[in-house]
Amino acid sequence: MIAKADLPTRYGHFTIYGFKGRGPQEEAVALVRGDLRGKTATLVRVHSQCLTGDVLTSMRCDCRAQLELALKKIGQALSGILLYLPQEGRGIGLMNKLRAYELQDGGMDTVEANEKLGFAADARDYDFSALILNKLGAKKIRLLSNNPEKVRQLESNGIRVVERVPCQPRVSKTSRGYLKTKKNKMGHLLKGL
Repeated sequence: MIAKADLPTRYGHFTIYGFKGRGPQEEAVALVRGDLRGKTATLVRVHSQCLTGDVLTSMRCDCRAQLELALKKIGQALSGILLYLPQEGRGIGLMNKLRAYELQDGGMDTVEANEKLGFAADARDYDFSALILNKLGAKKIRLLSNNPEKVRQLESNGIRVVERVPCQPRVSKTSRGYLKTKKNKMGHLLKGL
C-alpha cells in the first residue's frame, strides 16, 4: 500500500487505498467500506478500467453501469471493496481497444477483434487483485461478477469466493450484441440475453 485517504462519494463514505506492485501494470485503487475481517463475507467488485465506458459514458459496453451498480451495492453492504484496476480493454490497453472498436465497426464481434489483433479474448490476470484482497484482510468474499474466469483465478490465488453475486444492470440496445458475445463466447453468466 502506498496511500490511504477518506473518500466521500454519492454512494457512501469510503476509504481509498493506493497499491503498487512490481510490474508496470500493477497499480490499483481499493475503495473500502466497513469491517473486512468480520464474520460475514465481504462484498467485492474487481473492476477493470474502461475509459470509454466509465468516463466517457459509451454505450458499447456495460462497464459504467456495472461500476455504478457495484458502488451502490457496496455502499449498502456491511463491508465491501471496489478494486479498480488499469486493465483497459480486457487487458489489451486503450489504443488496442480503440483498434478493436474499429474492427467491430467493420462487423467483427469483441472476441474476433481482439484475436485479429493478436490478443486473447480476455488477457486479464487477477493475481495482483488477489494479493491486494489478502493484504486488506478480505479472504472470504461475495464477488460481484458475471465472469467465471475471475472467480477461478481469485480462488486459485487463495481467495475464498463463497458467493458469486450477479452484476447485471439493465441492458441497452447498443450493448446487447456485445453482452451476447461475452455470454456465448466467453462463458459470462448473463440472464435474459
